[in-house]
Amino acid sequence: MFPNYVQELPLPNDSISPKLRALLTPIGLDPFERPEVSSRYEHDQYGPEYEAIHMIMALTDGPETISVDDFDETSDGVVSFSTPVVDECGSLVDPAPNISGHDYVIASSGNGSFYTYNLAEKVWMTLGLSPRCVGGNYQKIIYDDLSLPEFGVAEGEVSSSYHFSSSRNVSWRMSNEYLRDYLWMRGRHGTRVFFYESNITETPDVAELLGTETHINFKPEGGWYDLCIQRINGKVLVQLWAVVCAISPEKCQLQSADSLIWPGVSGPVNRQRANALVDPSIIYLDDRFLQRYEQNSFYETTPFEDYGSWTCNPSYLGQWTFTDCRRIGRNLIKVGLRELYKGKPDREIVWAHSHSVAQAVVDQTNLEEEHIVAKVQRFLDALLDFADGIAWLAGELGSDGLSSEELIGISREELRAERWLPYPKLSRLAQVAPLDMTEQQFLSRCKEIHELWQRLPNGVIRKIVDQAGHDSKQYKGFGSLKLLQVLANVLDRLNSNHEEVSNFDAGHQDAEVTCRNSRLGPLFLTADLRNADAHIGGSISQTLSDFGFDITQTNSGYGKALDYVFDRNIESFRYIASEINALRKRSF
Repeated sequence: MFPNYVQELPLPNDSISPKLRALLTPIGLDPFERPEVSSRYEHDQYGPEYEAIHMIMALTDGPETISVDDFDETSDGVVSFSTPVVDECGSLVDPAPNISGHDYVIASSGNGSFYTYNLAEKVWMTLGLSPRCVGGNYQKIIYDDLSLPEFGVAEGEVSSSYHFSSSRNVSWRMSNEYLRDYLWMRGRHGTRVFFYESNITETPDVAELLGTETHINFKPEGGWYDLCIQRINGKVLVQLWAVVCAISPEKCQLQSADSLIWPGVSGPVNRQRANALVDPSIIYLDDRFLQRYEQNSFYETTPFEDYGSWTCNPSYLGQWTFTDCRRIGRNLIKVGLRELYKGKPDREIVWAHSHSVAQAVVDQTNLEEEHIVAKVQRFLDALLDFADGIAWLAGELGSDGLSSEELIGISREELRAERWLPYPKLSRLAQVAPLDMTEQQFLSRCKEIHELWQRLPNGVIRKIVDQAGHDSKQYKGFGSLKLLQVLANVLDRLNSNHEEVSNFDAGHQDAEVTCRNSRLGPLFLTADLRNADAHIGGSISQTLSDFGFDITQTNSGYGKALDYVFDRNIESFRYIASEINALRKRSF
């Protein structure tokens, strides 16, 4: 039990600033809290709101064993002040920096002009953390636990300097969970050793405390603080040297994977029970379970087609992987309970559990509905057939031989050999698309749909259209979409007349250049959605209505709208591919 430091300090409550109150308040058990473990702070140095702090954290036996008299570091604010004086070779024996005989969390050193900070070697090596630096001249060091992974376990500024004023404030914070784990392993309390100084308002309580004196001190014998209050140049200055025991060697209460209740499974499940399961014990997860992994490049989440179904097995750098997670229905994942426990850290299992779906909900779900990955694969198949058709037609009309990879950047051979792995843009396009997806998420996905085929060179389509016999001035400024529409109109005419490719320029009509082709309308409308951010009110609704989509379905989200856009784009590319294929069959 910690003392009530705020109550014990003989300073009026309304004169205790938020920063001082934080220094005097013990740290709770919230695992997501990030307590400050070292700092050097200065604000409004010569003004009325002046406030300054330097603080380091020592590992001590507890609040009963510490006294401010035992810690000279309250004045220095670093673990090591200056450097040792060595006059003879070898006279520096076993250097061991410490805070008055105690270990520390942050290794800090300085000499009044230059200061440097880092996480103590014992801490990061014991916890298995890895450092990385960010920033330019004002660098910070961030420590991560890459085995899980857990990022930003501890972080803070590398250095600062002091020349009449501080070059910058320094603040080191650490995950409460990891800090407590380390203290628990060491059996030590975390104690703030600090100096605090600030100007305060001379309230009636402060005036009564000072009386006629200009300077008063409060320092209990063997106590945890030394407080000085004084009037200087019309201001009241508070100075406090203190050691405050702030955190006990007690672990945060994190939820364990060994106490979870799963839908359809009686009683809590632990690893031993899960590993012993013989029956499949199928669990259904909402596919938003995948979002945590899809949106972080440290994880591998490439979908994989296996015996007619799609698996989605997030993994992390060979450390662990989910297995046999199969997509079913539009937004569900089907997986065996045993597979969820096998070789995963507790936090990943708990994350999966938070997305488990009750059987009653599953029973009301259409498990045959197409999911986003299958839809992207259908779109890809239509796009590849389209690219193959364009490549054949260009070759027949005298252009150099082209491949689908040269046209749209995707190779059938690579897909057969490595599936989607060489094409992360496919995985991005197939990321979780919940029914309640936001308008911005919907527009972003429409942009990706449009841009997937926009690598198609304008020059290739233009050379094909040039062979149709039209005046090139009529379509000189056309982009790929309008050129594609001209080509579709030409193909319609050739196929309706049962012409062969050798008659590509026979019977051309001027209207083919300007006439709209309704079968390609979805491609134009998707292009409009791609640029929807630049439009003003109502453009998205109007575009979807022009698509033929019931806009009232967006009241609960844009998931169904995305399905519709995908389906209509697939129809458009299949239409062009089938028109080219019909011409091809007659031309042999």
